[in-house]
Amino acid sequence: MILKDAFAKTPPMGWNSWDCYGSAVTENDLIKNAEFVRDNLKDCGYQYIVCDIQWYQPTAEGKNYKSFAKLCMDEYSRLIPAENRFPSSSGGKGFKPIADRIHDMGLKFGIHIMRGIPRQAVHSGAVTKSGIKAKDIASFDSTCDWNNDMYGVDAGKKGAQEYYDSLIELYASWGVDFLKVDDIAYTEYASGGEFSGKGEIEIIRKAIDKSGRSIVLSLSPGPSRLEDAFFLETNANMWRLTGDFWDKWDKLKEMFTVLERWYTHSKPGRYPDPDMIPFGMLNVNDKNEKRESRFTKEEKETLFSLWCISKSPLIIGADLPQTDSDTIKLLTNKNLISIDQHSEDNMPVYDDGSAVVWTCVDKNGNRVLAFFNISDGEIVIDDITKILPNINEITKNKTTAVDLLKYTKIETEMLWKKIKIAPHSTKILTICEQK
Repeated sequence: MILKDAFAKTPPMGWNSWDCYGSAVTENDLIKNAEFVRDNLKDCGYQYIVCDIQWYQPTAEGKNYKSFAKLCMDEYSRLIPAENRFPSSSGGKGFKPIADRIHDMGLKFGIHIMRGIPRQAVHSGAVTKSGIKAKDIASFDSTCDWNNDMYGVDAGKKGAQEYYDSLIELYASWGVDFLKVDDIAYTEYASGGEFSGKGEIEIIRKAIDKSGRSIVLSLSPGPSRLEDAFFLETNANMWRLTGDFWDKWDKLKEMFTVLERWYTHSKPGRYPDPDMIPFGMLNVNDKNEKRESRFTKEEKETLFSLWCISKSPLIIGADLPQTDSDTIKLLTNKNLISIDQHSEDNMPVYDDGSAVVWTCVDKNGNRVLAFFNISDGEIVIDDITKILPNINEITKNKTTAVDLLKYTKIETEMLWKKIKIAPHSTKILTICEQK
């Protein structure tokens, strides 16, 4: 099976509720962030509004999961929104009213699910839409250590495909455009090993294709294994490269190595995913953890530049109405977003442990060079030919460089004599003709 290019021709851009609301997101939270995206980010390409984990759990609180909590479920073993948190879902309407509102804004709607079938369905004797009992397709030794809502589904059992078909059929009827499936790209604690979710990925892919709806499939968490790259890019649109990524410099520094390993597997419709962008206001439901992102201004510029030049999905994790204007300005930098969405030949070309250089060609055919300082001290590049031996060919007849972060122009003749980059900072340049 070849993944259709109609799904996510460019890296998906949008917003996800996890970093700011954890498992306790509400209908009001989704709508106010969707409205912010409509009014401030949509013109730059952001479109997906994704409701993350446990929308079916009436008593969910922040990032703390309640073991064996009572879940909202329909007669076919399918989880449905908790009406106390998503009141428009009452009367069996599911997420359709919310999806309709978000679609009316010119945006798209997504949800998060855990792989598998609810334990609640299994232990209550519930059946699936095809008439198979939930317990007859459950894999009892395939569970998630950090969330016990589900048993894995044994993809080889009769009724397994039909269960996922009915699940995706329901989501398609709601108007879901994006599906984030968790505990599946890397199944650390399942008895079948690190990639025991493979069978479920295959039947989810088939179910999406059967539905007739273009639903972007995103797999979590990482670390995805490089040896599974062909399988992942054949069956999914996005797959997480690491565990949850948060606002810590050491984690961002590690991402340079991770993205270097995976960059050749980024192509239209298929994107290695370094995770959400933890900028702005985070953990708003936890009074002890609520905070602005710990990243400095320079570190935010480094992250966003790296995500863009590596053509990664751009999914924001902040509570957007509470996010500062400087962060919004960076997230709406159209120069960088254009690189993420429309550049080619993206690759790392240098890494000495302090300086890292990536390059690509922008939509106008101009060469882009991104110089990253991942060290804790200033670096000075006074002989660029040591890093880029072909720099003269790259800059032939190109007299001007545009700094994409500062929106300034520099004569290349002066630029190549000395480049200074502060700790944790970035200089990203487009080499172009004098105008």
